[in-house]
Amino acid sequence: MPAEGHGGVAGVAERKGGGVAVSDRPSREAVRADLEEVFRAAYPRVVAVAARVLGSRDEAEDVAQEVFLAFARSSVPAGEAGGWLSVAAAHTALNQLRSGRRRASREEAADDGGTVCPDVADTVVTLDERRRVRAALARLPRRQAVALVLRHSGLSYAEVAAALDLSPGSVGTTVRRAESALREELNRHAPSE
Repeated sequence: MPAEGHGGVAGVAERKGGGVAVSDRPSREAVRADLEEVFRAAYPRVVAVAARVLGSRDEAEDVAQEVFLAFARSSVPAGEAGGWLSVAAAHTALNQLRSGRRRASREEAADDGGTVCPDVADTVVTLDERRRVRAALARLPRRQAVALVLRHSGLSYAEVAAALDLSPGSVGTTVRRAESALREELNRHAPSE
């Protein structure tokens, strides 16, 4: 789920008395007045965060659509939208990655008899490395994976801190620990040669 206190992508979150109430029912109310402005400002970053996790712009745009639908139903203040949307994009993309939904599209692409690349070996190695990194990222604790994705998607330490409810001084440590955990996962599941 996105940063605590801001609700989840799956349901509608509203702050009530300092707490969070989550409802799975879509709101029947009018569209948020600030939705278009927030969408125009944040869409490129939301897609970039999701694409960083998924490795596919098409799939990242699907994630962005889900995230903005959740935002439209939320009561997240527009001033906090950037961080909330980035975290929601990372979580939604990680969920998609972990659920294995991508298998169908990979199998479909393999059946197309696609075009041969000039250097197939390099392409296979690169794709395999990306697959390994994404699988390792999916095995990390959620908070570490999200911190890593947000920081490497171009968010500043202050933006990551705000999005994850961390102190700005702890972001560097969190990211370094996440990078270390990612390396450990990659080494643990390294292919034997």
